[in-house]
Amino acid sequence: MAKKVSLLCSVLLLSLLVLPASFSADQKKEVLVIKVDGVINPVAAEFIGRSLTTAAQMNAEALVIELDTPGGLDSSMRNIVKDMIASTVPVVVYVSPSGARAASAGVFITMAADVAAMAPGTNIGAAHPVSMGGGEMSKTMSEKVANDAAAYIRSLAERNGRNAEWAEDAVRKSVSITATEALKEHVIDIVSEDLPKLLASIDGRKVRTVMGEKTLRTAGTLIVTKEMTWRYKILDFISNPNVAYILMLLGFYGLFFEFTNPGAIFPGVAGAIFLILAFFSFQTLPVNYAGLLLIILGLVLFILEIKIVSHGILTIGGIIAMVLGSLMLFESPGPFFRLSLSLILPAVIFTAAFFIATFRLAYTAYKRKPVTGNEELVGMEGLARSDITEEGGTVSVHGELWSAYSDAYIGKGERVTIEAVSNLKIKVRRSKGG
Repeated sequence: MAKKVSLLCSVLLLSLLVLPASFSADQKKEVLVIKVDGVINPVAAEFIGRSLTTAAQMNAEALVIELDTPGGLDSSMRNIVKDMIASTVPVVVYVSPSGARAASAGVFITMAADVAAMAPGTNIGAAHPVSMGGGEMSKTMSEKVANDAAAYIRSLAERNGRNAEWAEDAVRKSVSITATEALKEHVIDIVSEDLPKLLASIDGRKVRTVMGEKTLRTAGTLIVTKEMTWRYKILDFISNPNVAYILMLLGFYGLFFEFTNPGAIFPGVAGAIFLILAFFSFQTLPVNYAGLLLIILGLVLFILEIKIVSHGILTIGGIIAMVLGSLMLFESPGPFFRLSLSLILPAVIFTAAFFIATFRLAYTAYKRKPVTGNEELVGMEGLARSDITEEGGTVSVHGELWSAYSDAYIGKGERVTIEAVSNLKIKVRRSKGG
């Protein structure tokens, strides 16, 4: 009997040990997939950083970044690379879909990946650094920046056993190659038609993370896609140079309308919001503040045109200043940081018309003679009904009799002009020709 009880306990204990293991084996591993499509900026850097954290929390087998970028900011790229290197989850960069590219900052991100892959019909390269702060770099500074970038990308390539010579050429000579050439030159690890095939092909591959060497088990894993939230999408949208430019102009319009029409409230509130959003965008863009000052100067010249007779010279100067400032505002060799000329010209013409028309209306209203109250009497003519002196007299205006006085003697029956109204008494002077 004791032997039977002992045998039963052994079976139960073995079952308890085996069942969790079988449940664990049946539970599918997950791969987190995100898409980065556009310029590498602080929004993209934050999105990738948060995604790496999410992948670690869900104990994902890997994080796949589907990449398609023309490049972006050096600071944002370096933040992304640092997060990737420090990740406990293996990172796979997949340049896709067909027609996509990993240019400039995208090359560095691809080189930093534990697994670098490309879809057929994609390309990678052209990573030469450019001035991202507005203005041209001196020859010495350009060499320093190029040397720093070359050393950085070479270290990333060597870390992951890739072609360091080509990586350096991508920086120094801006070379670019196709996916097939990249695989042949050992710039990337795999060329794959789609994501499921990519995950199947890297299954069993060994990669090195901060936690040590890890063998990828990605075949048949559950693919979890993480989209950008509305917050990221909105921030990414307003980080577009053209959108930032429009927000800045709308902010100026709103505040100007509020200052010329105190109490309207809505234009002032909207203008302040637009300007704050524009200033946020400027933090993510290579702003040339000389261009911003030229735009402000153009707006000032439009306003001065109303008060100073310049025969259009101030308006022409304002248009020139604003066009030049707009062209200089986001100075960068990369087209993704330039303002579209088809946006600049209509914006300048509309701004000139808006400021001139709005300020003219406000200035005309300010100078217009009052048409109600006692103030409307100022400047009107009347007839002296009695002799008028400093002591007083009587004047007929609009069929009404008013008590009046004058600094100079005015005889009865003479025409007078009203100079001021005070406490139901008017001050008059003899009318010209009266």
